Amino acid sequence: MIRWIIVIFLALMLISWFTPFLQKMGFGKLPGDLRFRLFGREWFIPLTTTIILSILAAGLAKVL
Repeated sequence: MIRWIIVIFLALMLISWFTPFLQKMGFGKLPGDLRFRLFGREWFIPLTTTIILSILAAGLAKVL
């Protein structure tokens, strides 16, 4: 159980570190990425970006 918590924590850290770099490359602004304001707060749901990055990660895992 603790192993999964550590893996999730590390994954979230990597995502937060690479977010500015990915935004410069155009990720997060793709069609299907949802941005909306609700209750005075901006919400961001990166559906398309998540799918594309998952496909790239699966392809990389298959090659290696």
